[in-house]
Amino acid sequence: MSPIDTLFTNAKFADGSLNDVAVANGRISSVSRAGTQISVGAPTRDLGGALIVPGFVEGHIHLDTSFYGDDWKPHEPYTNGFNVHERVAFQAQNFAEAAPVEVRARNQLELCIGHGSTHMRSHVTVDGTIGLRSLEKILAVREAYRNIIDIQLVAFPQSGILQSPGTAELLDEAVAMGADLVGGIDPASFDRDVEKHLDIVFGVAEKRGVGVDIHLHDNGTLGIFEIEQIAARSRALGMGGLVAISHAYALGDVATDIAKRTADVLAESDIAIMTNAPGRRPFPPVALLREAGVTVFGGSDNIRDSWWPYGDGDMLGRANMIGYRSGFNTDDELGIAFDVVTRAGAKALRLKGYGLEVGDKADFVTLNAQHVPEAVVAIPRGRSVYKNGKLVARDGMLARS
Repeated sequence: MSPIDTLFTNAKFADGSLNDVAVANGRISSVSRAGTQISVGAPTRDLGGALIVPGFVEGHIHLDTSFYGDDWKPHEPYTNGFNVHERVAFQAQNFAEAAPVEVRARNQLELCIGHGSTHMRSHVTVDGTIGLRSLEKILAVREAYRNIIDIQLVAFPQSGILQSPGTAELLDEAVAMGADLVGGIDPASFDRDVEKHLDIVFGVAEKRGVGVDIHLHDNGTLGIFEIEQIAARSRALGMGGLVAISHAYALGDVATDIAKRTADVLAESDIAIMTNAPGRRPFPPVALLREAGVTVFGGSDNIRDSWWPYGDGDMLGRANMIGYRSGFNTDDELGIAFDVVTRAGAKALRLKGYGLEVGDKADFVTLNAQHVPEAVVAIPRGRSVYKNGKLVARDGMLARS
């Protein structure tokens, strides 16, 4: 047995039990009833009965587009309803007056870590206009923060693939540079060719042996059709567990029988669905999808950028929002909302060693709450965040060494 690096005493688990948690080499080496573990020469930290939970999983964010910490950018409304092309144009205008991408990314990253995120998936724009410049900067930021948060990067064709010449080749090069997944966006409404768009996305994924995470904003039966096509590609390539669809508004915009049928297709194909429960938009029915066996995970999406001025990087607050919009009220339902930003997120991101069992990575957050349901409702402050058993943030601020 490895020597204990730190012994955390009086940690309240989700089941209400008080335990001592020993950490060695960044992993949980033992869990025992409070007061029964003896630490010989190792530091002891008394958690005082605080609720201990696995670190939050920020499953969908855009580190390169946020203006958090930068000068305020007034929101520019759509001229004629929701239009991704128009929003991308607004974003390009704002970038011209923004701080360097690496500065803005660090600001947003520290915000998320301060609230308890220990794992993250960020989409980074790769297209014919920006090229690989943003990805290069975000890769450097990821390296700088690698000891306090694990980050997966998605090469994201924000301006489309077919609509932005050269993007197909850039997506392939992005993965070669270090991106972990290939992204896509609205194959039908944006690129207006579902098959060619998916040919490129899944072609790069198959060639490079990586996963896929596609933005899908299209509503109604058009969106359902695209989900079915993505699922068919995934099954044909044996990519179960490696594909996610982000937003998937269509699932909340069709009749229940269609949603159930599509949920069965998603479950059979082992495709995960990400939602941030956006305002004034339909969003996937979390309970219905989970009952069918679909992994549903959460993310902040945009934080104070050209898409909207909201967002605080708090995944516990996001669980509250998802639960509120889903009509979750019972303790079990509030537990589902919490699962969406923790264990379900870990499953969608294929994280290994996630949790609070012996052998798991010592990535956890302490909360001032009696139990998980109260935490989801109260969104308590005064948190401490640990990565590999080391304190990395407290009260929303990074713990600088």
